[in-house]
This record gives sequence, structure tokens and C-alpha cells, in this order.
Amino acid sequence: MEAVLAKRVPLASSPAPIEASGPCAVCPRIASEFEGWRQAAFWQAQHERAVDREAKLQEHVHYLEAQIRLLKQKIFGKSSEAKAGAETNQSSAPAGPKRSRGQQPGQPSPAKRDHNALPVVEECHDLPPEQRRCPCCHLPFVEFGDSEDCAIVEVEVKAHVRRIRRPKYKPTCSCADNKPIITAPPAPRVIAKSRIGVSIWVLILLDKYLFHRPTYRLLEELRLHDLDLSLGTITDGLQRLEPLLVPLYEALVARSQQQTLWHADETRWQVFVTSEGKAGQRWYLWVFHAADVVVFVLSPTRAHEVPEEHLGADAEGILVVDRYAAYKAIEQVKDGAIVLAFCWAHVRRDFLRVAQGCTEHEAWALTWVERISVLYRLNNQRLEHEVNAPARVEPEQRLRDHVAAMVQLRDAELTTPPLPLAKSKVLHSLQTHWAGLTVFVDHPEVPLDNNTAERAQRGPVVGRKNYYGSGAEWSGRLAALLFSLFQTLFLANLNPRRWLTAYLNACAQAGGHAPADAEKYLPWNLSDEQKREWSSDQPPASADTS
Repeated sequence: MEAVLAKRVPLASSPAPIEASGPCAVCPRIASEFEGWRQAAFWQAQHERAVDREAKLQEHVHYLEAQIRLLKQKIFGKSSEAKAGAETNQSSAPAGPKRSRGQQPGQPSPAKRDHNALPVVEECHDLPPEQRRCPCCHLPFVEFGDSEDCAIVEVEVKAHVRRIRRPKYKPTCSCADNKPIITAPPAPRVIAKSRIGVSIWVLILLDKYLFHRPTYRLLEELRLHDLDLSLGTITDGLQRLEPLLVPLYEALVARSQQQTLWHADETRWQVFVTSEGKAGQRWYLWVFHAADVVVFVLSPTRAHEVPEEHLGADAEGILVVDRYAAYKAIEQVKDGAIVLAFCWAHVRRDFLRVAQGCTEHEAWALTWVERISVLYRLNNQRLEHEVNAPARVEPEQRLRDHVAAMVQLRDAELTTPPLPLAKSKVLHSLQTHWAGLTVFVDHPEVPLDNNTAERAQRGPVVGRKNYYGSGAEWSGRLAALLFSLFQTLFLANLNPRRWLTAYLNACAQAGGHAPADAEKYLPWNLSDEQKREWSSDQPPASADTS
């Protein structure tokens, strides 16, 4: 009866007293007792509401405190997730001796580096004449016929000038077809009238876009080798080189659109220009990593139109991504042509954050981290066997059973009240993205995480930290182009220095323009001889003097 009365009274203010009327007028004692019950029910309901509100606020405070701990960890703590997980779980893990760095006892020694392919410069270190005789009788020593040899690896960087002489000839006949003065053709240059040769441009492009060092630092180093170059000259030359590489980039994009499995990611990239309709200088560098081609796309926006445009309207396949909402809004994804495969490394990171921020849920979170580790291990065991091999049946079933068990545990925890806010957020996210997280089960070629794309972004991120991005839009396009080109060459096991030297020499032979057959220089169009010549495993040829 009290509960019924509590539902009828307003909760915002105390109930108004009941005036005695009708039958209650002759029973004031009953009316007084009923009023007391009514007042008690009202305040009891108010108390229950206050207790419930206090519990929710307290839970929210715990959640915010956990977020503060996580932010402090990001600023002052270590960034390695492996170390963070180990330190969080150190209370439950048995203590053991700390592993020393370097070569481990009982392990085979690493193979020595083979430098036999390097050119050899002979040196003879002989005794001075006074030491080639006996100090007592002064009779000379006789040469033994052998020598004590050793090898020391050295590197010599030496700038030089190619002085090109073209002798002039004049005809001795009176034929009309002859010119008054005849000389050999001018030396080919990758940039017309430039005194900078191909080898220097190769050095500059590799240093900035492969090793991600600011150009002014390279110029400072070259000054130590007595070569003084102007930064303005180099910047102007880089702008002139961009059109020579554009046909290659367009071919890379076309190749990427023909794939059926991509890894995608995006990161910020500063472009210090003022663009109409664009506030600020924050642009975004997208990467699309496929089996044999990597493409970086520089865009002023982080919207879903960027992957839509790159992949093309006819794209079909699987896109491995994180849980960023723009990927879910891609038109090809909505149409079902592209399936999103989400990253388990990000899910693992969610549980690690709970373990680090909410110590009361540490054991629960680390249990889920261990389940994800088992998921990786079972998938690796499955991939050890061929697709139709009989030995694959058992690991395949173990993997599917583990996935089904994770579903049951997730749903059971979601339906077990009370569910703290930290647990609820992680589990609901896991439930929402489950279809994308389990694409790998039926598609073994799909990895469990998006680490491939994130590793591809590491180099550009280092460059962003070293030289802050790009000072012009053409510079940003050149960066995206060369990031794409170098990482594609590495996938084909090609040496970027040898490949770039050959391509720029071809541009010089074409009069400072891109070769008509530029696409033939891409890895999938190379001849076997070119692959051997430009391979990373090929011993170095004689030094290039261009």
C-alpha cells in the first residue's frame, strides 16, 4: 500500500495535507493516520531517489578519476602497451629474474655480416727500414713470403664536380648537311641548367622522405664534406621534381583500386597554407596498404569522402580499419560492397585502459586481455596449415569455439546487473563492433588487427615531428607521393637508392621530363633483370658518379 501511495504523490514537493470531508469528517483519527502513512511513503520514495542518484554520481566520479589517471599515464607514463599490461598484472604474475639485454645464454650467435661484396682498397703497412734489421748485429730480416691481413670497413663520402668536356669539330668538306661546329650532345640533366646531379637529388629525397630528416640538417652535413648548397635552390628543385613522379603516383592509385584487401589509417599532417573554406593548417595523411602497393593520400579533411574517392565506386573487398566513424559512413560500406574488419588491438587497448584507470576492475579487464591473447594464438595455429589440409580442422574448430565462448561471456556480463560504467562502455563497444571483429574467422587472409597500416604511418609521423609537415600544398603532395613510392618499393624488396637513381637518370635522358613509359618502372612491371639489378639483396655495383 505504501508503494502505491508513493507512486501517486508528486516527488518534487511535500504532499498537501488531506482535508477531512465526507465519511472522513466523522473519523478525524483515521484521516490523521492516513496522512501520516502518505507522508512517510513520500519521503521514503524521495530517499530512494537520492540514494540511487548518489550511487550514479559516485560511479561517474570513479569513471572520471579513471580518465584522469589514463591522461596522466599518456603524458608522464610509458607508451608501450606490452609494458603497461605487464606492470598492471605484476601483482598476479609470479616474480622472476629480469631478462638481460643482448645475446641470451644458450642461444646461437647471430650470423656475421657479409661485406665481401664491397670494393677492396689495398693498403700495405710495412715496418720502417730501421726496424727491418736485427737490433744487435744489424743484419737485415728476410721477408717470410706471407702477410698478416685484417679487414676494416670504412665509408667515405666525397663530393666532386663532373667536369664534362665536349670537343668541337669542324667539317673539312663543303657538304651542305654539315653544321659549322659539331660537338657531342649535352650531358643529360634531370633539371635543365641545374648544376646539381642525380646522385645529390637521390640523396636529398631519401634523406627527407625515407629517413625523415629535415633538409637543412642534410645541408649542414654536406657542408662538413665541403659541399655548400642553398636551401632555396633545393626547395625550388624539389618543386620541379614533383611532376616527374606524378605518373608513378597515379599508377599506384590505379593499382590500389584493383585490390580486394586494404589496411587504412589516418593521421594529422600540417600544411602551412591558407585555403578557402579551410580553417587552420591541420590536414590529414591517409594510408591505404594493400598486398603489393601502398598509397598515401593528403587531404584537408578527415571525412568519409577521402576513402570513398580513393577506393573508387566499383571497389569490392575487405577494409581493415579502426573504429573511426568515417569508415562506417563510406558509401561502398553502406551498399555492402566493402566489408569493414575492425582491429582487435584497439579492443585490447580498451581493456588495458580499464585495468590502468579503474583498479577495482583490474582483474576483470586483464582476464579479457588474456582471452584476446588466446584468440591471437589460436588464429596463428590455424594459419600454420594450408586451407584444405586435414591438420587444420582441429585448430579451426578450437578458434571458432573460443569466439563463441567470448560471445556468451560478453552477453552474460551485459545482462548481469549492476554493471559499472567502465565495464558497460567497453562491453557495449565490443557488442556493437562484433560483426567486424570476427570477419577474420571466415576470411583467414584478414589479420586480427590493423597494425600493418599503423606501422606504415610510423615514418611519416617521425617526419611530422622533425619538420612539422609541409610548407606548401605541392610539398605535401610530394611527401605523400614519395611515402607511397618508397614503401611500395620495400614491399617488392627493391633498393630505393638504386631504383630512384635509375628512374631519375631516365628522366634526365628524356630531357627533364617523366619517361613516356614511366609505369614500366613500377615493381609489377619490371623485368627479371631489373629486379635482380635493383634488388635489396643484390651486391652494390660500382659507385655512381652522376
